[in-house]
Amino acid sequence: MKTTKLIWIVLACSLLVTSCTNTPNHKDSNTMEDIYTDPIILRVPYSYSDIELPEGDVGEENFMSRYIYEKTGIIIQYSWDAGGEEQYNTKIDLAIRSNDLPDMFIVNRKQLYYLVQQDMIADLSEVYEEHSSELVKSIYDATDGKALEEATIDQKLYALPNVGIEADAPTYLWVRQDWLDKLNLPEPRTLEDIENISYTFIHEDPDENGKDDTIGIPVEKSLVYQDKTGVFGLNSFFSAFHSFPQNWIVNSEGILVYGSIQEETKQALIRLAEWYEKGIIDRDFMIRKDASIPVTENQMGIIFAPWWAPFWPLNGSVSKDTKAEWNVFAVPISEQGQFITKTSPITDRYLVVRKNYSNPEVAIKLLNLTTRLERHEGIDDESSEMIRVTAQQMGIQLRNYFPFDLLLDDPDGVTKRYDTLIQAMNGEIDVTTLNSELEKLYEHVIQDTEQPKKDMEAWSNTQAYLLGGKISKEPIVMVESYNIEHTEAYEEYWDTLISIEMDYFLKIITGELPIEAFDQFVEEWFSSGGIYVLKEATQAYESQSESNMKRIW
Repeated sequence: MKTTKLIWIVLACSLLVTSCTNTPNHKDSNTMEDIYTDPIILRVPYSYSDIELPEGDVGEENFMSRYIYEKTGIIIQYSWDAGGEEQYNTKIDLAIRSNDLPDMFIVNRKQLYYLVQQDMIADLSEVYEEHSSELVKSIYDATDGKALEEATIDQKLYALPNVGIEADAPTYLWVRQDWLDKLNLPEPRTLEDIENISYTFIHEDPDENGKDDTIGIPVEKSLVYQDKTGVFGLNSFFSAFHSFPQNWIVNSEGILVYGSIQEETKQALIRLAEWYEKGIIDRDFMIRKDASIPVTENQMGIIFAPWWAPFWPLNGSVSKDTKAEWNVFAVPISEQGQFITKTSPITDRYLVVRKNYSNPEVAIKLLNLTTRLERHEGIDDESSEMIRVTAQQMGIQLRNYFPFDLLLDDPDGVTKRYDTLIQAMNGEIDVTTLNSELEKLYEHVIQDTEQPKKDMEAWSNTQAYLLGGKISKEPIVMVESYNIEHTEAYEEYWDTLISIEMDYFLKIITGELPIEAFDQFVEEWFSSGGIYVLKEATQAYESQSESNMKRIW
């Protein structure tokens, strides 16, 4: 431990006596990246939620930081750390307001617009063109330029955006198939089916433990996810009513509207209040600190979640009870027989560099490196394998140790992997031709097939990419959701409006307010600034539509 600290001190001190140019001068054969011979310091904030370090590693002095230094000559230093995304956003907001910025950091869309307006971050246009790898460029190109366009303001690229996976948009229904079979219940399709299954699970002791301990469907406290979906969100429940709360959509008349104040949302709340009263959904969802615990304790047999639920929280359920068999369904369907979802944003996270930082290209270089690690492309040397082994031994995803959280993947990456795995399993392609990422996935599938649930990493990958991948190819009606976060009215009124909305919605669901209070909510929404938000949102949408038409012509 003392030796490690001494090395870092020597490296830092060397900055004081070396050249100020800090230009890289040779290639590393393993990463194909330039290495700075005069090491440079990069101060970053670090957000952790699911993390554990090997013995001897502390804070920034960890195996990932040492690996990054080896591959790039960049010394990672933590400006501060945060325990999860909520605390991170609070701290980064404070850093922005006080103009005490780290060298490189992740921001959301709202923060990006503010930083550009205040001239606080660097223009990355030139360094992106000069330093981005072919892999990174190919992923951005797969979005038809839309991802980089999201990070471009006044024709300048101010950030490196993440690239969302199309499969991340829908919220599916995951159900204990073994409980369905045991109770002789049909597979769900409609809201009525889901209600019947949940009610039966609650009252018929599906785990046969003789206890009245099975709980209704877990619910995220915010009810829905505004951007990308997540576990326990009720997005697909609402969309079965053609309702899209907390989202801006275009109605059948071609007019931009706010989903939460539409009649369809009122109808959805009526049904949700009925479900709450009957216990179909978890009656304690508002006070439950961690909704995943009853799932991992196998007290729940139905959850709304994306394709990746086998990675979390379903892996905990199966670890606790290897008899648990989860299946996934593209439901509930609407009265027209359609499974409906809103689009997921192409990007919602941005990697930025503070203005006047001496080496803004480090953002590109680190993104090149982490993306290669994620994709198992071009990095198969011993040190790269060792950090993968270390993360696996800790039981933590490798990306959780990266100095920033910015995922780049092909928009259709999930269905591509599914198709390739099926072809490999059917002998239609030579598995020796797979890249190392797909080869590892294939090995997981074979391992879990031959020895089911013996290795939870193999089980999670198998279920996510086979079940989740297959369901992602099912027919879906996609309703486009529009971003209006860059408007001034949104900045001024949104926090108040969303607080009013949640207060009304939760009270209506729990029966504290009658459904008639919905009309009062709409009036209060408009009078509390909503009318100004709607006006500016409409102007932004019409301006965007005109711009798109000009590009077409």
